[in-house]
Amino acid sequence: MPETNETIAILGGTGDLGGGLARRWSRAGYTIIIGSRTLEKGHQAAADLLAEFPDLNVTGMENLDAAAAADLVVLTVPFAHQVSTLETVKSGLKGKVLVDVTVPLVPPKVGTVQLPECGSAAQQAQATVGEETHVVSAFQNVGAQHLREDHAMQCDVLVTGDKRAARDKVIELVEAAGLRGFHAGPLANAAAAEALTSVLITINRHHKIEGSGIAITGETAGG
Repeated sequence: MPETNETIAILGGTGDLGGGLARRWSRAGYTIIIGSRTLEKGHQAAADLLAEFPDLNVTGMENLDAAAAADLVVLTVPFAHQVSTLETVKSGLKGKVLVDVTVPLVPPKVGTVQLPECGSAAQQAQATVGEETHVVSAFQNVGAQHLREDHAMQCDVLVTGDKRAARDKVIELVEAAGLRGFHAGPLANAAAAEALTSVLITINRHHKIEGSGIAITGETAGG
């Protein structure tokens, strides 16, 4: 349970990943705002979640209003809509941590790694929003369908970002969602986690696994 009842805006919270994170974070004590392109769609997305899970603390807003009202913002839109969404909400992100969950999947070959020219989707996000926003990359390798279920998840999360304090904050969110988070270096290293998603998609298809993930082996200094 977080020490304060912070508000998280999830832009693109209508999908499995955004909806699953909304559910887990709401039950951990956070207030959740589902952001969408229009107020009506935001309200509908929140209503759909509440119809399935009535115990959640969830409301819906238009994307910019959601970003402005939140303490933390999470972007879960498809890669094709990443830049356009960020340009719309840029003014509401200043001084905040933006958790970018974007994976640069390019249909039809989503099982093939296709990183953007700038290096990664996370770096593209940082270039779009500017230095006043602290972009942290996380959650690319989590099977979205598992987040909407109550079982424990054997999946670790690589957290990359240029500011240690921002990464620490996102690791808190990872743990609140019932997962383990690991500092994985600067934002440039997000390319590795993003590329792994295409690898995991290929593993899922070949071995008929539903939502494979990654696990960090070994023990920390504390055991």
